[in-house]
Amino acid sequence: MNGSYSQAERDWVQLVKEQPCSVCGQAGPSDAHHIKQGLHYTVVALCKSCHQGSKMGWHGEKAAWRIAKMEEIDALNETIKSIHRGL
Repeated sequence: MNGSYSQAERDWVQLVKEQPCSVCGQAGPSDAHHIKQGLHYTVVALCKSCHQGSKMGWHGEKAAWRIAKMEEIDALNETIKSIHRGL
């Protein structure tokens, strides 16, 4: 899939961004972290620290992830649960 988003994908990503962080629970808005680039339905709600923080973040040393004993699939599950609770 290319980098373009369908309207349905844009709507989904926006909904994800409204969720709390799936790792630490910080209230949204959150970043939408793509587990695999171009797959716009497999995005995880992450705060800036858990996403891109140099110590805590996925794109850093992943300390928050180790503390929470989480991998990306676990965080995706938390994101989906959060969305369904809000429906």
